Order: sequence, then structure tokens, then C-alpha cells
Amino acid sequence: MPEPARPLSRSVRHKLLAIALLPVLVILPVFLGATMHQWSLKLDRLLLVKVNSDLTVAQQYLGRILETTGERIEMLARSEEFARTADPAALLDSHRDRLGLDYLYLARPDGRVVASSPQGIRPAPPRDAASARNTLEVFDRDQLRALSPALAARAEMERPGNPAAGRAPVETRGMVAQSLVLARLPGSGAEAVLVGGILLNRNLSVIDSINALIYRPESLPEGSHGTTSLFLGDMRIATNVTVPGGVRALGTRASAAVRERVIGQGQVWLDRARVLDDWYVSAYAPLADGAGRTIGMIYVGILERPFAEARRRTVGWVLVGFLCVALVTVPLFLRWARGIFRPLERIGATFERVRSGNLAARTGISRGDDEIAELALALDGVLAQLQDHDRRMRAWNDELNRRVDERTAALRRAAQQLETATYQLVQSEKLAALGEISAGIAHEVNNPLAVIQGNLDVLREVLGKAAAPAETELRLIDEQVQRISRIVAQLLDFARTDQTAEEHPLSDPGRAVADCVPLVAHMLARSSVSLRRDIRSDRPARISRIALQQVLVNLIVNAVHAMPRGGEIRILVQDQDRDGAAGVMLQVSDQGEGIPPEVLKRLFEPFVTSRGRSGGTGLGLSICRRLVERQGGSIAASSDAGGSTFRIWLPAA
Repeated sequence: MPEPARPLSRSVRHKLLAIALLPVLVILPVFLGATMHQWSLKLDRLLLVKVNSDLTVAQQYLGRILETTGERIEMLARSEEFARTADPAALLDSHRDRLGLDYLYLARPDGRVVASSPQGIRPAPPRDAASARNTLEVFDRDQLRALSPALAARAEMERPGNPAAGRAPVETRGMVAQSLVLARLPGSGAEAVLVGGILLNRNLSVIDSINALIYRPESLPEGSHGTTSLFLGDMRIATNVTVPGGVRALGTRASAAVRERVIGQGQVWLDRARVLDDWYVSAYAPLADGAGRTIGMIYVGILERPFAEARRRTVGWVLVGFLCVALVTVPLFLRWARGIFRPLERIGATFERVRSGNLAARTGISRGDDEIAELALALDGVLAQLQDHDRRMRAWNDELNRRVDERTAALRRAAQQLETATYQLVQSEKLAALGEISAGIAHEVNNPLAVIQGNLDVLREVLGKAAAPAETELRLIDEQVQRISRIVAQLLDFARTDQTAEEHPLSDPGRAVADCVPLVAHMLARSSVSLRRDIRSDRPARISRIALQQVLVNLIVNAVHAMPRGGEIRILVQDQDRDGAAGVMLQVSDQGEGIPPEVLKRLFEPFVTSRGRSGGTGLGLSICRRLVERQGGSIAASSDAGGSTFRIWLPAA
């Protein structure tokens, strides 16, 4: 018999109303408020992260200007044109504009100028002429005039708003990006320094380049813009910040808080700051001269006003949306709450039993008086289907597990068979090719060598003492014949495979590298590729000599193919321990075109090659990895546009 329906008490209705209205009138506002607060904080953090990133880019750009200037001046100092010039002053004149420098001069270490551009430079001796330096320096008016009166005039800048003696004070110092490079005087070869620099005061091209690099069009929301400035002390000497009227705010000063933090304490400012009349999300970093003294600041910032307006608009729209939702949903909740009845509790209890794993649970409702009762009956039907489906799924799962186990075992066997077949195929190809080559070399080279050697001995016997004048030439013939014999012997040794299966393999990596050179000498010569060996280890490695030769020859051949226009291959051998185990590291580097990233990830898999359809089989590196890992070693590769490097680590024998 079904249980009789019980009327809901007022307390239940009140609880139901509270449950219905609490999410809309309390939880939702709190959630929206917390969400908007977190969103606002995250927006502020994102803006700070962006300006911090922008500051890093600006610092790197400024540092790159110094490095590039130094590199270009050093290239000039090391050039053949500089070493042989008869008129250094004319040479400096021709290069100063091309290098974008404001001054360029050649001086002795004591400061005496040998040649300069512009003419007549009388600089003070550099603080440290013993080494090349790329630094920011601050020059006073006299130092700038000694370099060029035009530079001194360009550096002068009024400070608005600070009247003194009836007129605004003038800043006469200048910030210079200066590079000092050691050089030799043309002709005499005596020690000298080549010094060049760029005045950053009023250098708007540098600021505009930094700003264009950081704040590209459409990188900021409409209404916002980014600004960049260079400061000498706390005064702007180059900036794209403008005052009303569109004039750049040269000579204006940073705020006192920024000045104290950055100039006074030498720390980075990363916060909102007032720039002239507006607030900016700002980042300031100190700039130091060659002696490590703080001489100024570099600044980047984003106008804050558009973001604040967008934040206010967003909050307003969220509030409007919440009010609309509340006006629509609260009356509906009040109406629906009056229709809730007892079967709902049974449905909840049934769900709890099902959640605990009892799929046989049912609501017990047998009559559908209304929609909720019908829902309960439908739930019972669904639970019955679910129980039956669960039973069938368990049976299917058992069958699927059995089939997966069978298929996994079959795939494992197939993979092992494929690996064995691949290895045997490669070895068969290699043995066939090398056997044929070795036999031909043994027959075609050794026989003529024997004839040459025999006739040489007969020639010595016949000539007797008369051969003494040609003894040097005869000895050279002997040596070359022996060298050809050794090359043939090394090629035949390389063709053998029995040494790769030695029970206790041992080889000298340096000797293995030397033995590989005759095998690849013809490819190196034909491709205009040089091979440089750097052997720093005499520790024996746990691998057979022939296996190691096979790995090295494969890597050298790949490197030659990667440098169709020539270059250099470097082989470095050095001791290296890993996890407490002694070992040897062999590093093969080339200056080729690099390996595409998608190929590099699968480079050591069989049949993977970076040479396209006309390249190799894609099996060489897979075999190299197998030969190295068989002895407990490892092989890895890295590549970029400047070439590729393969690193082979082998345990010590």
C-alpha cells in the first residue's frame, strides 16, 4: 500500500522559500562581488605583468644598442681596412655616420687622440682602457664640448617649473651610450683604443623605436596608449610623453615617490604612478654607468584611464544583469515553491542510495498523481534500465579486458619481430655493401700496392748506394704505400660486425675518432667541410671499437649532408660522470641548416629522416641509438638555425 500523502508544514515551506531565494538574493550577489573583486585584482596584476614585460623588452633593447655599437666598432678595429689605412681620420669620418654614432675617435691609452670624427675631439682619458667596455656614461658640459659643441648644445635642456634667478635652470649634462674597444694603431701596431658613442639626450629615434616595438598598433584597448622615457637622474631627456599641445615633455621630472625608490634605493618601481597629469600603470628601472653608479632611469607605462572606465562599465552591467535576473526569477521561485511535495524527498533519498552504489534502489511511488510523481516513476524506470545496462557493461568490460590482453600480447610480439627484422635488414644491407666494397678494395688496391712495394725493394737492391740521393723520395713512397694499406685495413675492420657483440667491449674514443677520419676524408674534401678534433679524455669506453666507429661515421656523414655549402665539424671527447658512474662524453657538432622540430622529436625512431625523399633510409640514427644503449649509454640531439649537436655518453670500461 502506498503511503498516504502528508500536507507540508509551514516550516517546510519557509525552508523551501529560503532554499529557493538564498542563491539569488544572497549567494549570487556575494559570488558576483567576489568574482568582480578577483577579476579587478587579476586585471591589475595582468597590467603590472605586462608593463614589467615591456620594461624588460625596453632594457634589452637599450642593452642591445650598447652591444651592437660595441660589436660594430670592434669589427671596424679588427678590419683589414683599418689596419692598412693611411688616413685614419677619413676612415673614421666614413664609418661614423654609417654606424649611427655621434662621435668616433682613436686614441692612445693615455688619452692622446690620434684621429677623430668630428675633427678636433679632445676627450678625457677613459677610466679603464685595459679592456673593451660598453657602458652608459654621464658627461658634463665641458666633456661634451670637448667631443663636439653640437653635442653640448643638444644636451642642454630647461627644467620647466623650477625658476631660479628669474629663469628656469638648465641641465647641461648628457647621457651617452659609449663603447670602448682595444685596437692597434695603423702602421705602427702600437696599443690604442677606439671609442664611439651616441648621445641619448633628445634622441627620439631610440625612444620611438622602443615604444613601437613594445606598443604596436591595436596591442592596447581603444583610448589607451603606451609611453616610454629615458631619465638622466629624475629628468626626462628622451620621451614620447607629451604635454598639452602635443610637445614632448622633455625636461620634466618623475614623481618624488618614484625618484626615491628608483634613484635613491636602486629598486624597480612596478605600480601605478602619476605621469604629468594622468595616472599610468608604470614600470621604472635604474640605469647605471660603468662604475655601477645609478645615473638615471628607463620607464614604460600604459594609460590607466581606459582600463578604469572599462572596469566601471563592467561592474555596472553586472549589477544591471543581476537586478534583471532577480526580478524575473524571484517571482518564479515563489510560485514553484508552493508546488513542492513529498515525492521529492523520496527521489532525493533514492539518489543517495544509488550514489552509494545500490542500483536496486527505487522511490516506491506507484501512482503518478502529478508531474513530480510521474518523474519518480520515470526515475524508477531509468534506474531499472541502468541496473540492467550496468550488468551488461560489466560483462562487456570483462570481455574487452580479455581481448585487450590478447591484442596487447600480439602487438608486443609483433613489435619484437619488427625490431628484430629491422635490425637484421639493416645489418644485411650494410654487410652486403661493405663486403662488396672491401673485397674490391682488397683485390684492386692491395695487389698494386704489393707490386709497388716489391719493385721499390728491387730498385733499392739494383741501385745500391746509387739510390742514396733519392732516399728521401723512396722513403716517402714507402710511407704512402703503408698509409694506403692502413686505410684499406681500417675500412675492412669497419665492415666487420663481430666486434659489436663482444662480451666485454672496450675502446679508446680518441683512437676511434682518428680511425674514422680516413673513411670520411673524401666526403670532407669534396664538400669543403673541415673536421676539428678536441680530445680531452683518454678514458676507455664500454663499447666495441667497430660499433663506436659505426656511430661516429654515421654522425659525420649526416653532418656533411647538413652543410652543402661547407663548414666545420667539431668532435669533442671529454670525461663526464653521471649519477656517480664514470663515463665519456662524445659531442659531434656541425654548422648546418638544423633539424625541423617535428623531425627532432622522433629523430631516433626507425625510418625517420630529415633529408626528404632523396635522403637516407632513416635507419642510421636508430641503429646508433641501439648500439649506444646496448652498452648502458645514451644519445641525444639538439638543433637550431646555427647547426645541430649530438651528445653520446658511454660508461667507462
